[in-house]
Amino acid sequence: MTDPLRGAPLDTETPPPSARDATARDATARDHAGPARDATARDATARDAAAPARDDAGPARDEEGAWPPVPVERIDVHKLVKSYGATVALRGVDATFHARRLTLVEGANGSGKSTLLGILGTLVRPTSGTVTYAPIGVDRALVRRHIGWLSHETLAYPDLSGRQNIELFARLCGLEIAPRWQHVADRFELGAFVDRPLRTCSRGQKQRISLARALVHEPCVVLLDEPTTGLDKAGVARLLSIVDREVSRGAMVIVVSHEPELFRARSGARVLLDRGRVKEQSE
Repeated sequence: MTDPLRGAPLDTETPPPSARDATARDATARDHAGPARDATARDATARDAAAPARDDAGPARDEEGAWPPVPVERIDVHKLVKSYGATVALRGVDATFHARRLTLVEGANGSGKSTLLGILGTLVRPTSGTVTYAPIGVDRALVRRHIGWLSHETLAYPDLSGRQNIELFARLCGLEIAPRWQHVADRFELGAFVDRPLRTCSRGQKQRISLARALVHEPCVVLLDEPTTGLDKAGVARLLSIVDREVSRGAMVIVVSHEPELFRARSGARVLLDRGRVKEQSE
C-alpha cells in the first residue's frame, strides 16, 4: 500500500515547559496591569481599524494591492518525460501553474493527466525534465510539506478510523490536534461515520475523509485527481465550495476530472494533454 504520510513535517513545535511558564508569568503580570491593559486594547482596536480589510473569502491584499506571499508561488514544468518501460506517458511536457488559481488538466484516458499530477505531487519521479517550485527550487523533500494530495486511492490506513487518520496526519505535520480536527470536522461535515474503521465507510465517505486529510495542514499546493468520485450532488456542491475557498485562500489548485464541466466556469487556467504532450494551455 502506498504510504499516505510522505513528506517532512512542518516546523511547528509545542513550546517547552520553560516557555509555557514564562507565558503564564507574563499573563499574571498583564492581569495586574489595569489601565495599561485597557490602553493596549484600545491601541489594538485602532490598529485593526487601520489594517487592510479581510473577510472569510481569504487573505487580504496589502496597501499596494499585492497578495501576501505563499511558500510556492509557481510551478514550472520543463521538457518533462515519463516512461514506464516501453510505454511513454509524458513526452516533453512544458507547463506553468500559478498560486491563487484553479488549473484544470484535461485530456482523454491515457493522455498522461494522472502521471503529471503524480510528478507535481512528488510521488512519481520523472524519467527526464525538471519541475521547479518557485521560490523553493527543485528540492522535492522541501516542497512536500506544502502539498495536499487527493488521488484515486484514499492514501489512508483502512484499519484506523477516519478521525484517527486525519489526526495522525495532523500530528506528523506538527499541528495542534484538537483545533485542527474540529476545523476539518465542521468544514467537511464529518458525521458519525468518521469514527468507524475506514474500510467500513462508503466510497463517498472515504472521499470526504481523504479530502479532509489532504487539507488539514492548509497546503499551498492542492492536487485533486478525480475529486468527485463517489460524491452525491450535495457532496459535489460542497467540494466546489471548498475549491473556491482554497483558491481564495491563496492556494494553487490543480484538478484532473472526468467531469471537467463542473470546474470550467471556476477555472483560471487550462492544460489540455494529448497522448503525453501539451496540446493547448491557457492562463
